Amino acid sequence: MHIVIMGCGRVGSALAQTLEQQGHTVAVVDQDPTAFRRLGAGFGGRRVTGVGFDQDTLREAGIEDAGAFAAVSSGDNSNIIAARVAREMFGVENVAARIYDPKRAEVYQRLGIPTVATVRWTADQMLRRLLPSGAEPLWRDPSGGVQLAEVHTSAAWIGHKVSKLQEETGVRVAFLTRLGEAMLPTSATVLQEGDLVHVMMRTDEIGKVEAAFAEGPEEAHA
Repeated sequence: MHIVIMGCGRVGSALAQTLEQQGHTVAVVDQDPTAFRRLGAGFGGRRVTGVGFDQDTLREAGIEDAGAFAAVSSGDNSNIIAARVAREMFGVENVAARIYDPKRAEVYQRLGIPTVATVRWTADQMLRRLLPSGAEPLWRDPSGGVQLAEVHTSAAWIGHKVSKLQEETGVRVAFLTRLGEAMLPTSATVLQEGDLVHVMMRTDEIGKVEAAFAEGPEEAHA
């Protein structure tokens, strides 16, 4: 996958290096050409000097071929504008923005832009938003038979109740993360866009659960 990153600070440079090591092609955009020194001499991706929400700059970075875009500059406004341009103008599917102001983050989540608040930021969380797939284990019982995991959930589940998700996949939904806050759902809770679903499940059923979450409800592919 080709991934474009806006911002070459500590976060952006770390993401770029990690993604390249995983076999992705990466382009990094920053207004300050000296910032690219953080990438190191071994970085093989593109270095594009310019404003991260400028369409011509994004095209130079390969946004038209990108499968993911990360806005991790030091400015909330720049990050959200760039994220919206990537999604709305260029149709990039996986977009994430780092936001310093938690209240702003809630607003942007409602606009459909996944955000990572700086106080909660880790490279793993940002990578999870850019490359959503499978299950991310969070806890295992001592015997290894049961685990708590965040499972990537297909958009086909949006609008369906938690009870339906549990019935069709055989998991127990432990909690949801919605607009950056954890919540305990009831069986009547309806899944919304941007929800992160954390479930308890048997370790030996991970493959089956991942497939069911990725495919959506049974009627969606009946």
